Amino acid sequence: MRCVAGLLLVCLGVLPAVAAEPAKKSPAALPATGTVTLVCEAVYMPARATWARTVTVGYDQRRIREVAIDGQTVYNFAIQATVILTALDNERIQIDVASQTWSSDFRGLATAQGRCERS
Repeated sequence: MRCVAGLLLVCLGVLPAVAAEPAKKSPAALPATGTVTLVCEAVYMPARATWARTVTVGYDQRRIREVAIDGQTVYNFAIQATVILTALDNERIQIDVASQTWSSDFRGLATAQGRCERS
């Protein structure tokens, strides 16, 4: 799990690419804690409404600690390679930090897809 979380931190641009492998650098060389903010323009279908969604990812040297969407901290999240999987208010959300994309589903009633930018 440490390697997968390291890969996600590399994709977020938090750690240098060599940090995904066991580093021989001193711990002081890596950032202790921090946050990365992504702004995603998601288009919701079938209404074709565009919403700006803000995703904040809190991390430390070893893993992602917290994910918040539009200022609301999610209760639980999972990481698969470079994708953050979570849910908020009946919306299942997937954020791929490598390709910087947003994808979500309101239990089959509506779907959304969009691009994200780091701010």
